Parts: sequence; C-alpha cells; structure tokens
Amino acid sequence: MTSTTLTLDQFRSLMMAAGYDEVVERHWAPGTELDTHTHSFEANAIVVQGQMWLGEPGGAQRHLKVGDTFHLAPEIPHSERYCPTQGATYWVARKDAVAAPSA
Repeated sequence: MTSTTLTLDQFRSLMMAAGYDEVVERHWAPGTELDTHTHSFEANAIVVQGQMWLGEPGGAQRHLKVGDTFHLAPEIPHSERYCPTQGATYWVARKDAVAAPSA
C-alpha cells in the first residue's frame, strides 16, 4: 500500500503529456545495491513504496521515501541503494536522449 494519492495511471497520463516515451513500475528487493552507473535516457520518478538512497555526483546521498521524487538527466553517474527491510517501488517516466545535430 502506498501513501501517495496519485495512481499509476494518473502518473502515466501526466508524464506522457509532458513528452516522456514510457512509464514503468520498478520493484527492488530489500538490500539491493547498484554501483555507480548511467542511463541513456532521462528519468523522472516518484517513490511509491519503501525507501531508497540515490547517490548523486559529488558523493551526496539522497534518502527518498514514499511521495519523494527524483529526476536524472541522461548520462548522469549515480548509484542506488534500497531499504534493507522493505526494498522500494517507484514509478519512472523515461525519455530517450535526443542526439545533438552533427556539425
């Protein structure tokens, strides 16, 4: 059960209207850790269950709980760590990066 009043369908509608390509629900098992990595897409997400820690450039760690949002531009190095007892679930809107025109 989540404490957010937004539904997945509402989130999907909002994000698709904002130009995102897809919306997916991601479930992470308790204690999952992802070392520093990047994505080729822009990500805009909301945590709907559990807790997570998002490692950002410069070493900052954001502790995210239900209702918290995060945004990552393409190719931004980050790490992810999920609650050791609950894991986490978030909804994420993804948008493919647009290639810059060649000179």
